[in-house]
Amino acid sequence: MNLGDLLDRGVISPRVSATTKRQALSVISEIAARAYGLKAPDVFDALQEREAAASTGVGHGVAVPHARLPGMDRLHGVFVRLEAPVDFDAVDDKPVDLLFALFGPPEAGLEHVRALARVSRLLRQADLREQLRQAKGPDAIRALLVREARPSAA
Repeated sequence: MNLGDLLDRGVISPRVSATTKRQALSVISEIAARAYGLKAPDVFDALQEREAAASTGVGHGVAVPHARLPGMDRLHGVFVRLEAPVDFDAVDDKPVDLLFALFGPPEAGLEHVRALARVSRLLRQADLREQLRQAKGPDAIRALLVREARPSAA
């Protein structure tokens, strides 16, 4: 799985204003709905349901909200960089400003888990997080994520 296959320019928002976790998830829901032909309230409800089970704030200012949704044909992503970090009930209790949301069909069990693991691993890299925070626009953000996600040669 290539992260480039999950993200196109239209689902990367580098300057999102949100003051709460709920607002951040609402913005992600709107982007996903527009891009993937879904209903924003359905996406939001699925994200909220997942957050109620356990926060997707993985630490270091990063969250990986995710949901499986009817109507999805394959895995898709949305990347949002908040203008100011918000409380996300993250595992390290630090606010979040980088959100990489994943959406897949209900039957995408193992593929969904693998994608979550890959994104989480990628965003553990401190230098990449800093570059994402400094990137000037969607193209620069996408290039960073795709470049960093390439498997290295053995």
